[in-house]
Amino acid sequence: MANQKHDDYLLQSLIVGDDKGIKEIYRKLYPKIKAYICSHDGSEDDAKDIMQKALLQLSARAEDKGFRITSSFDGYFMTICKNLWRRAAKLSKSRVTNEGVIDLVHEEREIALAAHEQEKWELFQEKLSEISKNCREVLTFFFNKIPYIQIAEKLGYATENTVRQRIFKCKSKLKEAIHEDARYNELKEL
Repeated sequence: MANQKHDDYLLQSLIVGDDKGIKEIYRKLYPKIKAYICSHDGSEDDAKDIMQKALLQLSARAEDKGFRITSSFDGYFMTICKNLWRRAAKLSKSRVTNEGVIDLVHEEREIALAAHEQEKWELFQEKLSEISKNCREVLTFFFNKIPYIQIAEKLGYATENTVRQRIFKCKSKLKEAIHEDARYNELKEL
């Protein structure tokens, strides 16, 4: 419960602009963010940019009265940063650079799109937690690219084919749960 109280303090610090809490977020999380981004083809400047964008995104979302973090503040913030970095890396690969051309991608649009992706990720995580324990286990192994033979061994399935069938059924259940949620159509339309 003490961790939840501290997480609430950090979130409130962002909302009200409390320097002490924001400095603590930087002190605790920036080294992790920098390490992640630098190990994924980024620079220290990229890490600083991602940190800023994540703070902006989270503070904007936190102002919504119904908003709450169901995991830890640190874990949630790191997920935002990873999603922002993946998006930035994907955009930079697809963008042709020309020193004489002004970048037409607006910062606000990028933050809005990243927030949208975060909402889709949260819906996915929520629905994943609602399906059966066995399906969660199977899909977690699958999403982490564990070979089918190892999944069969760990979960006691007879063959790799049984694992494939189970993954297909579990993915179908997850997809159905996501599509039945009212938020799905809202997120899909943006």
